[in-house]
Amino acid sequence: MKLREVMTNPVIRIHPDETASVAARTLAHYNIGILPVCGSNGRICGLVTDRDLVTRCLAAGRQPASTMVRELMTSQVISARPDMDVSQAAELMGREQIRRLPVVENGKLCGMVSLGDLARKEESSADAGEALTEISSGLSRRK
Repeated sequence: MKLREVMTNPVIRIHPDETASVAARTLAHYNIGILPVCGSNGRICGLVTDRDLVTRCLAAGRQPASTMVRELMTSQVISARPDMDVSQAAELMGREQIRRLPVVENGKLCGMVSLGDLARKEESSADAGEALTEISSGLSRRK
């Protein structure tokens, strides 16, 4: 099975020049935990999570209404292609300790896949479980 069969599309995204306040409201409105950050050309340039907003903005004493997403986002993005096998994606997610993976085609964001997306498909649920185990064991080693 390929990622294009399980990925979420279209993807809610945000521009790097939006504020942290806009990002927080967007996350809350759509009940999601991550926003791909894309320039006007549709190319992904980063990711911002609810945790980023808390740790890099609020806890750092910055003002959400005047702090730009580009100042908070993670700019090193690990991504996949839509024709990647779900088992390869699950292995990548486990190895890189990530729970959500942007899917990029021709340099542009075309979807997102989460461990939950993989777990909902019977053919890939074991791969998702292995990835989550690897992510969880990596987290316990960091303490």
